[in-house]
Amino acid sequence: MATMFCPKCGSLLKPRTDKKKKVLACSCGYVSKDVGSAEIKEKITKEEKKVNVVKEDDTSLPETEAKCPECGFEKAYFWTQQMRAGDEAETKFMKCKKCKHTWRDSN
Repeated sequence: MATMFCPKCGSLLKPRTDKKKKVLACSCGYVSKDVGSAEIKEKITKEEKKVNVVKEDDTSLPETEAKCPECGFEKAYFWTQQMRAGDEAETKFMKCKKCKHTWRDSN
């Protein structure tokens, strides 16, 4: 099989037809001899990236007194999150300490 790199400049040789022959040519002007039925194949492998799943830690969230609509427990964790444009108010979320039900605070 023919070399894939130019012996003059080291660039990658590209396949082309020259006078009805398949050759490998370089941008510097170098042209290899007839390569016949040589094929150029490319294999692309996709690297799998490992994702570490971390257990959710609610204990770092602040607590407040709020009645859970599901179980009626009186304490919940809360946090705020910007859901729309920056000039609109943040949305306050609540999460029951007992049953872990999550809801939006309407106050």
